[in-house]
Amino acid sequence: MYREIIQDLLKWKSHPARKPLILNGARQVGKTYILKEFGSRHYENVAYLNCDNNPDVEHLFDDYNIPRILRAISALTGQPIVEGKTLIILDEVQEAKRGLSALKYFCEEAPGYHIVVAGSLLGITLHPGVSFPVGKVDLLSMRPMSFREFLLAKDNQPLVELLESKDWEALTTIHSRLVELLREYYFVGGMPEAVQRYMATNDVWEVRKVQKEILTSYRDDISKHAPLQEAIRIGQVWRSIPSQLARENKKFIYSSIRQGARAKEFEVAIQWLIDSGLVYKVNRVNRPTLPLSFYEDINVFKLYMLDCGLLGALSDTPPSQMLIGNNVFQEYKGAFTENFVLCELQMLHEGKISYYTNANSTLEVDFLIQREDTILPIEVKAETNLKSKSLRQFISDNPTLKGLRFSMSPYRIQDWMTNVPLYAVRPFLQ
Repeated sequence: MYREIIQDLLKWKSHPARKPLILNGARQVGKTYILKEFGSRHYENVAYLNCDNNPDVEHLFDDYNIPRILRAISALTGQPIVEGKTLIILDEVQEAKRGLSALKYFCEEAPGYHIVVAGSLLGITLHPGVSFPVGKVDLLSMRPMSFREFLLAKDNQPLVELLESKDWEALTTIHSRLVELLREYYFVGGMPEAVQRYMATNDVWEVRKVQKEILTSYRDDISKHAPLQEAIRIGQVWRSIPSQLARENKKFIYSSIRQGARAKEFEVAIQWLIDSGLVYKVNRVNRPTLPLSFYEDINVFKLYMLDCGLLGALSDTPPSQMLIGNNVFQEYKGAFTENFVLCELQMLHEGKISYYTNANSTLEVDFLIQREDTILPIEVKAETNLKSKSLRQFISDNPTLKGLRFSMSPYRIQDWMTNVPLYAVRPFLQ
């Protein structure tokens, strides 16, 4: 399956100041697959070494002797390692003692070799006793498949091209078809194994089985890396996210985790989930003024899941609710739609994404993004009722800005706001 990150990997390959690359991301977003695919397409050969539970790599990086390490990798993989022609892949690198630290010496002593490492964000970011090679590596983040990648996996290249053309009149004629595909994406999500299973079987229960297995692997990963008491708190926060998002006001409420819960108890657990790539945190800003980071209230925030399909699985939302009619758009206070839009915004690498409420919380704008020297206020509407009291008032209070609404309604422009259909979030903003 095509993944857009291939283009970023090609830029890394050709960059004159290339350093060893860390490809990070949540578990099972497709890191290993894409690195092998990249290597097979763009290098003469690939030396792939999995460090997880591999006794052969236990002492591989003990002395940081790069020539010896290269000889050992060649012997272990059965591949000749040629400078500039071989892609070296170290998978689950966080499981190799000193594996991450060794990248510093590859950068300094063997810059001509192309080496990329992959691992779960949880392991790479939080692995104890490891010196992270700051300034000596390039970093790329990988996320679940976007709606665009999902369409390509379904052999809808012409539809993707039409979306990217922004021919709104033509898109309006096939609006219902695009809504149907979006509904499928809400259910399947973007985890590659779930997408593959859906394409192969067209069986919703097979897809849900895959999603549940992924959720189990995340739980196991947390247990592996976190102390017992912290792992319990992480699990409590994780399981509370669907109910947090199903409320009208999606601000994270600690009492929704359990009665009497306090911020101090759970701040480490929340940070673990953020560092693992399993959730996105969106802080509130109290002034829509550049730069937005100056006006963030870090104590008030919303949490979103990395994938709308996993949100459905974690909440045990019946497939029929998501795939038939407009239930998935209208129920649960727009939880799936807001989560979907946030994930699509993350794919755009827009940087910091915030949301806004006024002093007495009577007015809320779902997302604010800073684009160069302007602020883009975004409202998300899952229902057919498109009255935009909050956004209209916000624009009235900030007349130099123009609003953007993503909804189930076709494209149209008004003097104070542009309405864009949900299936065109990324094409519109790119």
